[in-house]
Amino acid sequence: MAKLLKVNIQKELKEFDLDVDFELKKGCLGILGPSGCGKSMTLKSIAGIVNPDNGFISLNDTVYFDSSNKTNLKPQKRNVGYLFQNYALFPNMTVEENVAIGLGKDCDKNHLSEIIKRYHLNGLEKRYPRELSGGQQQRVALARIMAYGPDVILLDEPFSAMDTFLKEQLRLELVNSLNDFDGFSIMVTHNRDEAFQFCDELIILDKGKVIAKGDTHEVFENPKKVQVARLTGCKNISRIEIIDDYHVKSLDWGLELEVSKKVSPNITHIGIRAHDFSSAKEDDLNAFDTLGSSKIEMPFEWEITLANGLWWKYDKQIHEHEFVVPDYIKINPKNIILLEE
Repeated sequence: MAKLLKVNIQKELKEFDLDVDFELKKGCLGILGPSGCGKSMTLKSIAGIVNPDNGFISLNDTVYFDSSNKTNLKPQKRNVGYLFQNYALFPNMTVEENVAIGLGKDCDKNHLSEIIKRYHLNGLEKRYPRELSGGQQQRVALARIMAYGPDVILLDEPFSAMDTFLKEQLRLELVNSLNDFDGFSIMVTHNRDEAFQFCDELIILDKGKVIAKGDTHEVFENPKKVQVARLTGCKNISRIEIIDDYHVKSLDWGLELEVSKKVSPNITHIGIRAHDFSSAKEDDLNAFDTLGSSKIEMPFEWEITLANGLWWKYDKQIHEHEFVVPDYIKINPKNIILLEE
């Protein structure tokens, strides 16, 4: 039987009303949005930590929550693993004891050893959480969750408290763990790179409402709305005036540009991702000058700010320290994103 996780919930909050509706048939779902938009509240509702006011949550034939008939399974009956931001390890228990909780009272010592080894915790078995690094604590928490074989894993900003080096290392480890996991996983994040790397499907949440959902690559490539474009990392967004079916005037950059798709009347803005510009000749299509631009050197890219406010990111090698900004740059019509307010 095909697996299916269904979530359709509403909850009145102080700042806004949460209203989330989605179905997940496989893989990892990302919930991307700014802080305080309702992401964690959605996870807590699925786990049974928080009760929605109305709605329905089910996994296959098992109903977790149904407000219409007052069904509300307790968290321990939902077989959902929740990786909290602070990992929620028991401070007075060793690594081994924390992981063993996931296996129950009569746990198999050999099985416990296998899990300890799988999550690279060998040699740390007798340590307490306070004696572990952030990355080690996360591995213990994930091992404990995986030990009892959950149907759903909920990941709440799993890398928010880590430095860059540790974050990149653990991202790879978590990708491998999720690839081996046969159930569903849902990751809450405000980091667009994490969403893109981990998630097969993506929901964009803003003030409690789903403003976009679908295949992750498709949402990034065709965000459709201004706020979705911003949340997926589009640095250049401008209001427009429509000239004709394939030409617009940018009101914020002072440019007239050709686009590759027909501009419908509901299009109010355009977006250009910062890496999508290239050097040009004066008479090239969608070319414009770079007079008055400034540049900042980063380890692996140059950040060029143009006088009209556009931001260009140009890739470089770590040993390259010289870059002359070309007199003209251009944007391919197919890389101009048409957006609704």
